[in-house]
Amino acid sequence: MSYDPTMAMTPAAFRRRDRLAARAAVAAAMILARRSPKRIAAVLAKLSEGARPATYTEASHARAVVTNTSLTCAAPKGCLPRSIATALLCRTHGSWPTWCVGVRVLPPFGAHAWVVAEGREVDEPSPPGYHRPLLQVPA
Repeated sequence: MSYDPTMAMTPAAFRRRDRLAARAAVAAAMILARRSPKRIAAVLAKLSEGARPATYTEASHARAVVTNTSLTCAAPKGCLPRSIATALLCRTHGSWPTWCVGVRVLPPFGAHAWVVAEGREVDEPSPPGYHRPLLQVPA
């Protein structure tokens, strides 16, 4: 796993308002993550209506706040709630990254969820093209 400087930030490094919004986004993401992928995509599509596309910087900041707020979202297997919470946190600022869920293209098989902004996966440790999206919810 590569070094991510945002992981070294303490929660206090973020504004209180962002931390509170991240907690709410994580709570909602934990509930939504228990649903089927089709249902998650439908709910997120509804929430993304009217939002402008998120910039890479906005999505990266939202992901950093989410991962520093929740140990579950920071964990390697926390990709689904992390990606949902990142998208929801971006939405609180009027933007929306493309939310994706898909699979690895190389063995071993594994599902993954992530967000994309400006055509790039946001802060993912894997190389570009490593995941193939099966479901996407763009802005």
